[in-house]
Amino acid sequence: MTITTATTTGPALDTVHLLPQTRQLRALHTIIRDRHADPERFVTTSGRIIRQLVETALDLLPYEPFDVQTPVGRTYHGLRPATRICGVSVLRAGESMEHELRAMSPGVRIGKILIQRDKVTKLPRLYYSALPADIDRRSVLLLDPMLATGGTALAAIEVLLGHGVAVDDIVFVTLLAAPEGIDAVHARHPNLRIVTSAIEERLNENAYMIPGIGDFGDRYFGTDITR
Repeated sequence: MTITTATTTGPALDTVHLLPQTRQLRALHTIIRDRHADPERFVTTSGRIIRQLVETALDLLPYEPFDVQTPVGRTYHGLRPATRICGVSVLRAGESMEHELRAMSPGVRIGKILIQRDKVTKLPRLYYSALPADIDRRSVLLLDPMLATGGTALAAIEVLLGHGVAVDDIVFVTLLAAPEGIDAVHARHPNLRIVTSAIEERLNENAYMIPGIGDFGDRYFGTDITR
């Protein structure tokens, strides 16, 4: 597993981009990992981490030279995105990441993929997808806050490949990643780039990440609250 911190420019084949493990990031993780975290604070704090993830993912996309004239009449030799982008969220938890992407890229197109584990086969099953017609000509940020076993991620990647998207045009953006999930994804797609804020210790016998965060979707959307 090749890991590159988000502030480092590494070789082209670096595939796991881990946010710098700053004290501030650890403090944010402390809030969202706390089982007693207030729901509103959980959502707000998660958003702060997701914004860092999206910023890092956008930096991995191709750029091209673009000059502009400054207010003092000088030329600034800048950059602009070389391709159009698209976000694709893996329902339901992936929808939590859409807001930050839209805030940084107003008007960005968002696709949806719904994959759930079949109760009989225990394998990921595609139930629904809605993607832009020109997605094969875009750079794609695949959004899912949890990468555990890698099964759902692989199924979502196959949907994108089936629509003509190249693996090199996909960046998988996830809040937490288990080593088992990273290995499973890279066993099939070794060059696929992954951006995450934390790599967990391992999965337990029930395929939950350790130390973990619980069910992110339930906590983010408040469906874990019984009172």
